[in-house]
Amino acid sequence: MDGQACVDSGTCRSFVVIPARLHSTRLPRKLLLRETGKSLIHHTYEAAQRASRPIGLCVACDHPEIYDEVTSFGGRAVMTDPNAASGTDRVAEVARQLSEIDILVNVQGDEPEIAGTSIDLAIALLEGNPDAVMSTLATPIRTRRQLDDPACVKVVFDACGRAIYFSRSPIPHPRTWDDALLTSDPPSFYQHVGLYAYRRDFLLRISQLPRPAIERIESLEQLRVVDAGYSILVGVIDEPTFGIDTPADYDAFVRKWQGSGDEG
Repeated sequence: MDGQACVDSGTCRSFVVIPARLHSTRLPRKLLLRETGKSLIHHTYEAAQRASRPIGLCVACDHPEIYDEVTSFGGRAVMTDPNAASGTDRVAEVARQLSEIDILVNVQGDEPEIAGTSIDLAIALLEGNPDAVMSTLATPIRTRRQLDDPACVKVVFDACGRAIYFSRSPIPHPRTWDDALLTSDPPSFYQHVGLYAYRRDFLLRISQLPRPAIERIESLEQLRVVDAGYSILVGVIDEPTFGIDTPADYDAFVRKWQGSGDEG
């Protein structure tokens, strides 16, 4: 079923895939950390379950330890190629087995605080716009430090919510700086939130798109889609969700979790 067909029939079927890799550079084996009483991948799985639009979810694993952890808490796990080049490739591998699904959502395994409403928004954007092949999210940037940080990916989009460009540099770049830009309404700057929804047929073609210079320079895979002329819709959420990349990130998450009274 193509994008127009599933929109017209009102039967767009969506599914969440959480690509999960055992080894990580800055925080080894982070998805199995469990100082809260639950592994990090367990937290992310439960967070993704709060979305109301998907008909299911699974974890796309690269290692038996991740697979065993997911199945131990009753989650659905699928073993994928341990040599897959990216999380997108891992999601696509699962998508090949889901011919009945129209929309696949890629939720990062280290996003334990992802909101179910954020997942639903990404899906709704594709359900309501049959010409778009992908959707993602953004949130306002309100500090100069964040704006100038290359690790914070920025996005600009047009009046219809279609992405124009993603960059590690501040975009749009002010010719003359004014602190009021950080408090303007509507916001002047947006941080890209790395959650993606794809139409299944397009997801299976992404790896065949040529890798342009802008993707290699910025090291941002989504620029391959922009360069090829496809529409990526951008939904705006009020608060960003931060992935767990470093020991400090994880410590902060544990403290927040314990402070909430939900530990265990």
